[in-house]
Amino acid sequence: MYEHSENELLRMLADRAGIAADYYDIAGTHHVTADETRRAILAAMSLRVSNREELIAELEAWDNRWWLRGCEPVHVLRLGRDADTWSFYGPCESSGDSAFQILWSLYAENGETHCERAEGPGLRVEETRTIQGRRFVRVALAFPQDLPLGYYIVKAHAKGGVTNTESTFHLIVAPERCYISDELQQGVRWWGVALQLYSLRSHHNWGVGDFRDLGAVIEWAGKRLGAAVVGLNPLHALKNAMPYHISPYSPSSRLFLNDLYIDVTQVPECWIGPDVQNRLADPSFRARIETARRCEFVDYDAVKATKREILEICYRTFVRDNFEGVEPELTPKTDRGKSFHHFTEREGESLTHYALFQALEEERQSASSASTVWEDWPEPYRTRRSDALEEFRRRQMPRVRFFQYLQWLAVEQLQEAVKKTHEADMPIGLYHDFALGSERYGADGWLNQDVLAFRADCGAPPDAFAPEGQNWGISPLDPLRLRASGYRYFIELLRNNLRNGGAIRIDHVMALFRLFWIPRGLPPAMGTYVYYRDDELLAILALESVRAKAVVIGEDLGTVPDWVRDRLQTAGVCSYRVFYFEREQSGGWKSPAQYPAQSLAVVTTHDLPTLDGYWEGVDIETRSALGLFPSDEARNAMWAERHREKAGILAALKSQGLLPSGVSEDPAQMPTMTTELMEGIHQYLARTPAWIVLVNIEDVLGTRCQTNLPGTVDQHPNWRRKLSLTVEDLIQDSRFERLAALLRLTRPLV
Repeated sequence: MYEHSENELLRMLADRAGIAADYYDIAGTHHVTADETRRAILAAMSLRVSNREELIAELEAWDNRWWLRGCEPVHVLRLGRDADTWSFYGPCESSGDSAFQILWSLYAENGETHCERAEGPGLRVEETRTIQGRRFVRVALAFPQDLPLGYYIVKAHAKGGVTNTESTFHLIVAPERCYISDELQQGVRWWGVALQLYSLRSHHNWGVGDFRDLGAVIEWAGKRLGAAVVGLNPLHALKNAMPYHISPYSPSSRLFLNDLYIDVTQVPECWIGPDVQNRLADPSFRARIETARRCEFVDYDAVKATKREILEICYRTFVRDNFEGVEPELTPKTDRGKSFHHFTEREGESLTHYALFQALEEERQSASSASTVWEDWPEPYRTRRSDALEEFRRRQMPRVRFFQYLQWLAVEQLQEAVKKTHEADMPIGLYHDFALGSERYGADGWLNQDVLAFRADCGAPPDAFAPEGQNWGISPLDPLRLRASGYRYFIELLRNNLRNGGAIRIDHVMALFRLFWIPRGLPPAMGTYVYYRDDELLAILALESVRAKAVVIGEDLGTVPDWVRDRLQTAGVCSYRVFYFEREQSGGWKSPAQYPAQSLAVVTTHDLPTLDGYWEGVDIETRSALGLFPSDEARNAMWAERHREKAGILAALKSQGLLPSGVSEDPAQMPTMTTELMEGIHQYLARTPAWIVLVNIEDVLGTRCQTNLPGTVDQHPNWRRKLSLTVEDLIQDSRFERLAALLRLTRPLV
């Protein structure tokens, strides 16, 4: 059956596994996938591909997998469509075709039996196959009509003329598209402000923006400015250790929150008993807080140390006052204790294992003079299930519970912020950013080893911005093992990130379709695309979005095939349109009317220069100072291109009657960004049909340096820069009132 050369067998298996044979980059250059890349990616998917014999064995296993398993692991039904069929595979002697029966049951998410059916005898055989001398048959069975939205488990058992066969699969009943509010469908257009939460200064915070600061911004933006939404950086859990563990886009866990954002002074235990008060009154401790507060940049290590010190005392007070019994088994005796207990039960195993990882990592670091990652831990601790790990959990339950306590506090305070969006009548409220992946040596890496491909990274193919390609240092999800798991991790990720706001931005949304994999140890240019079951991933996204009543925005920048954007549009996912990039083929700026309605529009992003920085070329000078240009010619070419771009922007504003009075179309006559020009650019975006327009706070304040400079770690203060004004001064700044008034004329809050 497999009379092919080894290279042909390799390509056959790679094709089955979704590895692209070739691709076109953003410039239209054609790239052919090397066999070395194919073999390395297949190995990263835990397939045996060292020689011809292994390749044949994997191909046979692949082609026979459903016949031997009984059924595919996942099926999708779309609400409102005619019910589809599913296939049952099983061994059957020819004489038993008409005799066997299939008994199957459909179980809802709460475990209740939704329906039970008995099919046969006399089932029609759709297909047969002989495997190792045994005859197998495939029969098609119909799903029930009008199943409600949700996730189901189907358990099937064949008996009679077949060898007893049992099989289980996941059924997803999903809406046709993601949530779109009635207002948006009726033509209402909204605007909002976007910020990096850590960057907020205030008179009360301890050196990093916190959930109390967020609440103040919500009240200001919603009640005074008339904003519909406040956009945030990812709030995922970080290790908060400089310089490598502070990027919100490379978190330890995307399932949980960064506890650095907890406002310690809002924790009830902070004001109970003398221990915390004595520590807070200590002059040396107050000095540490004040130093971190006054620091130009966020000092993550210092902030984490001061907050953790107080929260440790708060936790001891919490346990003492709210529980009875002896560790590790405690019984809540107060309403607050019961609330915490209910939280841990609701969050379940994932929270327990996340907290267990935190405790383990802390213990291993204290036990070793050198920094270690979980792959270097003793073997019993590397996986989630072992007797040694269970013993550690039992022995260290007070510490595990402490990390659960931190998550509880963070969720409580974030939910208070969400409540403020409702009180301000904000149609969307909070807009969360959902990172593409997490650090391989973080909590999610340890928690989800079964669905991550650790022998590969993901990134981007070569382009003008990065001629050698990009490696983001994030392990990709293995599409084969992810599907086999019923997408458990993906569902949990979406659910956790959708529950505290009215919109979510999915970073690099193309990963729902294909992701650029780079075998570990090879350069990015040796990578290629791996395809995912986008029909199933989009179904889950639509279901979770509708359940949470949250709008979905897909960050579709970079190499994006037209068919991907078409599928996203049909699925109800908003496109993400950045003013800098919205150009005609001639290089001129697209008119407002050319923006798609189903989109979110913004001037710039965290990885791009601010408006002031762009206009003054701060990003070019920074790159030059850091030696990131290959030559002076490349630097000069970028300056010349920037001059042309600025001229194009001025021409676009003039075409809309938005060029400030007295300003010419010659950018040389306008070397710096002005408040009036900033307003004109935002009015330009406000005139687009885009459902949502976001205003970055840094652009209104005239910030010159960008949030993150891609390609650097500690050469630039990435993810550390604070705003120039405190929250108290920000909400009194007339520039925001003036811009908000202009935007309300074009996008009134209905």
